[in-house]
Amino acid sequence: MRISVIGCGYLGAVHAACMAKLGHEVVGIDVDDLKIADLSNATAPFYEPGLEALLRDVQDTGRLSFTTDMAAAAGSDVHFICVGTPQKKGENGADMTYVDAALHTLLPYLAPGNIVVGKSTVPVGTAARLAQLVESREPSAHLVWNPEFLREGHALADTLNPDRLVYGVSDGLEDHPAVAVLDDVYAGSLASGTPRLVTDHPTAELVKTAANSFLATKISFINAMAEVCEAAGADVTRLADAIGLDDRIGRKFLHAGIGFGGGCLPKDIRAFMARAGELGADQALTFLREVDAINMRRRTRVVELTRELCGGMLLGKRITVLGAAFKPESDDVRDSPALSIAAQLQLQGAVVTVTDPKALANAARRFPELQYVPDLDAAIANADALLLLTEWQQYRAIDPYEIGAQVSSLRILDGRNVLDAAKWRAAGWTYRGLGRP
Repeated sequence: MRISVIGCGYLGAVHAACMAKLGHEVVGIDVDDLKIADLSNATAPFYEPGLEALLRDVQDTGRLSFTTDMAAAAGSDVHFICVGTPQKKGENGADMTYVDAALHTLLPYLAPGNIVVGKSTVPVGTAARLAQLVESREPSAHLVWNPEFLREGHALADTLNPDRLVYGVSDGLEDHPAVAVLDDVYAGSLASGTPRLVTDHPTAELVKTAANSFLATKISFINAMAEVCEAAGADVTRLADAIGLDDRIGRKFLHAGIGFGGGCLPKDIRAFMARAGELGADQALTFLREVDAINMRRRTRVVELTRELCGGMLLGKRITVLGAAFKPESDDVRDSPALSIAAQLQLQGAVVTVTDPKALANAARRFPELQYVPDLDAAIANADALLLLTEWQQYRAIDPYEIGAQVSSLRILDGRNVLDAAKWRAAGWTYRGLGRP
């Protein structure tokens, strides 16, 4: 099948490569000349494990190409819209500029029977509006909403072997003509047993935002419990173990720490609240305001704990932050709690050094005033305190006995509660976790 993928950022580049891997003939289209040049040379403009190797493999087959010319979409059977929907400046709502522009630019190249597939995370009601534009241009074309569920660091597996596929079609019926076409697109995944749900447009749009809101709520819940545990002298990690054994709750996402960040969860829950308000259902999502507030409060709490760890004063203290990306196996620093904390510490007088295996270039563009050191040993040299804020495996594996001589003071704050507290304390370190005695 011939496929066009419009928008070659994180979602689009991964989707294009994976569709070619599944055997389709794919063209990726984006307005960014530099990005297209990199992708054409099998160079990913961001870090995602395995992506560059996959780009090389599928480009060698001739099934994948990239261009800035939207005319290349002509002749494709299926067109995936994979552009971003960032948060509006000064507002909570999603900015639909890129989605609208992508569709309007595509419309002249639609042919009878084409399927336009939206994968971007959009406010509910968007699909119905865009479907009218598609059908007014080409009455036999159809618009489907097929939300993505990628986890950064696991995006290839999540695309090739998703845990579910959702098709939102205009009538919500299995016999809609677009369903059979998408079944052909995802034949490999379906053959391996991936569940597939056919819904109406608004339900499909809500799946991603509802899922992200639930995950954000679960994270903020355990972080709220961490606040209670600190006040009560309890251990939030053991609390999470205990309640996680209840199969109605489960242990996943019950990891107390510095909170969530990235380009999805924070902006998606805010856009969800904004859209619910527009629909007159704002009271249904008022709890998400507290979810967001708890999450942001974690960053302030880490700054407070760092001050306590350093004897009550941050001025002049040499703080090394381990991790800049919002999560491991990614170079994404959008709304990164680690970087936000590093910047707050510096504003309060600390001398902050940040290290990360992959994200330093992106971090330096966002917070150029911080000091960035790629080498771990150099970064921790003479530090008064270490803060583990992104749980890369190399940081989790640090031996407290081996690095003790490299730092000025044996102090560590485990912002992700992933270190062996007993081992670090046995090595002479003052260890602080979040929500742990």
